[in-house]
Amino acid sequence: MNILFIMYDQLRFDYLSCAGHPHLQTPNFDKVAAMGVRFTNAYVQSPVCGGSRMCYYTGRYASSHGAQWNGFPLRVGEHTMGDHLRKAGMDSWLIGKTHMRADAEGMERLGLSADSVIGARQAECGFDTWIRDDGLWGYGPDGFYDEKRSPYNEYLKGKGYPSENPWADFANAGIDDAGDMASGWIFKNADKAANVREEDSETPWLTTKTIEFIDEKKAEGTAPWMAHVSFIKPHWPYIVPAPYHNMFGENHVPAPTRHEVEREDPQPVFGAYMQNKIATAFQQDEVRKKVIPAYMGLIKQCDDQLGRLLDHLEATDQMKDTMIVLTSDHGDYLGDHWLGEKDLFHEQSVKVPMIIYDPRATADPARGTTCDALVESIDLAPTFVEAAGGKVAGHILEGRSLSPWLRGETPDWREYAISEYDYSATPQAVRLGIEPRDARLFMVFNGRYKLMHAEGGLRPMLFDLQTDPEEFFDLAKSDTHKAEIDRLYDNLFTWARRMSQRVTKSEDDIKAMRGRSMRRGILPFLADGTEVPEELTALYYGKAQADYTSD
Repeated sequence: MNILFIMYDQLRFDYLSCAGHPHLQTPNFDKVAAMGVRFTNAYVQSPVCGGSRMCYYTGRYASSHGAQWNGFPLRVGEHTMGDHLRKAGMDSWLIGKTHMRADAEGMERLGLSADSVIGARQAECGFDTWIRDDGLWGYGPDGFYDEKRSPYNEYLKGKGYPSENPWADFANAGIDDAGDMASGWIFKNADKAANVREEDSETPWLTTKTIEFIDEKKAEGTAPWMAHVSFIKPHWPYIVPAPYHNMFGENHVPAPTRHEVEREDPQPVFGAYMQNKIATAFQQDEVRKKVIPAYMGLIKQCDDQLGRLLDHLEATDQMKDTMIVLTSDHGDYLGDHWLGEKDLFHEQSVKVPMIIYDPRATADPARGTTCDALVESIDLAPTFVEAAGGKVAGHILEGRSLSPWLRGETPDWREYAISEYDYSATPQAVRLGIEPRDARLFMVFNGRYKLMHAEGGLRPMLFDLQTDPEEFFDLAKSDTHKAEIDRLYDNLFTWARRMSQRVTKSEDDIKAMRGRSMRRGILPFLADGTEVPEELTALYYGKAQADYTSD
């Protein structure tokens, strides 16, 4: 069995028709959900691109692997999904984005060359790279945001788009009434069609690359593979080519999910985020009226391109032996809770879509069902290892395999989900005067109550999603729910005491070690030797072969 692990950047959990969106029809997402299981309570372990992805790729919590924010390198030697899968006989490929930065200093220290097989995998989150393009090719007075070569930009140049950076000048820009470039970086331009042929835009381009990969691997007939197909959209810039740019309008824009009470004595980190640039932009109705239809258009294009992939799998008779996983690295506030982007722990940010189709007959009982168990993004890595026929390295992988749920079983499961956010590199930390080591947030959610703990001596936040599903009323503003806060802190402390760094010895290894030193003749603390079996002391009895005591 092969695995298509498809990630859409910044896709909200509720912007799919199978999740109940009132206007956006996503028949291909719905088709996969009808063939498999849709997990309705899936949470990422960090609500920011880099940190979240490193959790997916390692199967470990953010504080375990340490690469907690964009641009924080994943340290050399960290076990990744690719390492676990190759051990089980499955290749691991990247097609698209990782947002990973290599630990160049660590590689140099260990003498690892980036052009060696090991070095290349260390530099690419453990994947073999079919094609990598992180999809953020902004450029300004100091040059490009991303200094690597963009295969997508080279593709556009080859198609005749006349620019040093056609990603910015065509694929993510429209044309205004005066014939000038209307950059997608500017929200007022979100209603314009991107100045690129639809088939040349980012999502179709990566879909084509994925189809080429599938065809080549089928022709080779080599080892089974896992392909991480990682789309940049519907991540900003919020602009999409025709015909998707005007499929939706102001009448499809919902009222923002926000309440004035949220701005009354807010928890300090939440208050700081409500004042940042992206939040103040999305607090404007005119911004939401332009951006949200474009966001919906981007998702509609993603769905259509997913249809291309599904059709190709069916046409080449590969649907029957390909697991398909659809998810995201985080959501998008879109003005809800007076915020834009992601970063904090409201459902719009930390909760993601997760749909899994398992083609095996053992998954038949669960087809077309939903599962409301508390699922974490780190659960995918052990799920893939089991699908590859491998043994899950439980001393390294911190997630839990979803295989029982896919078979329609009801396993003993976690009582709470955890997410972490390191905001040390942000202006909000500066605004609050928080030192980098203290600029950290933790979420613990038990299915009803959600606690946000803030380091640095700041008070927590608490929401009761049963009585307040919109997460408006912060119950930690008073002491009326102290018992619930204490209970969630106990959960957080239990999680914090987990064994997370003993990754070189498994539980089985340790059990097998017990007593082995005695069988190798290490026998301290014996009073007369009768405390242990005779075979352990046999070599220490017998006639002395020489006597040097009288010399």
